[in-house]
Amino acid sequence: MDRVRRPTFIEEKNQRRCGYRNVAGIDEAGRGPLAGPVVAAAVILPPDFEADWKHLVNDSKQLTASVRETLFDCISDMALSIGVGLADVGVIDSRGIVKATRLAMKRAVEQLEPPPDYLLIDYMVLPEVRLPQKGITHGDCLCFSIACASIIAKVTRDRLMIELSQTYPEYKFDEHKGYGTRGHLECLRRLGPSPIHRRSFQPVKELCMLL
Repeated sequence: MDRVRRPTFIEEKNQRRCGYRNVAGIDEAGRGPLAGPVVAAAVILPPDFEADWKHLVNDSKQLTASVRETLFDCISDMALSIGVGLADVGVIDSRGIVKATRLAMKRAVEQLEPPPDYLLIDYMVLPEVRLPQKGITHGDCLCFSIACASIIAKVTRDRLMIELSQTYPEYKFDEHKGYGTRGHLECLRRLGPSPIHRRSFQPVKELCMLL
């Protein structure tokens, strides 16, 4: 018996029973890294959604990179609407990661066409967005639309970090995507922070004080 928890459509169906048509799932990628932006995605799926790849969808952190890439294309083809927003390092350092994450989510919602009339958000709520909404703890594991948004956000951010690795090849962002791996920390100690490092995050902040 498969005991692996998979996201379901329960939340989406509940809101559609209440009269909401375009229910968007929202999630982010990149709150924890030491470098690069935080990226958010918003996804509206059709109410009669059905696909042979549905069983593969889960929180993006539970999937391999190759599966995420495959699902990125599948979700993009099937979704009624997808929005992506980001907040760069300057916003993260000046406003803090929580406000930066909410800004990226707001920007993702604003990209949706057709626009949503209800939001399902992983963990957070967005007071900046005047729409009915629900924050769901572990939403990327429980809610199908949020799980799809987590995949879109993660793949988008990974691709961006791979692009940035061409500008800053010595930091090997294509390998660690800005997360605090041993190799990344060694690069930081040897080279100091790059322009896309988050100077409000430790140990980057400490290194900046030593320079």
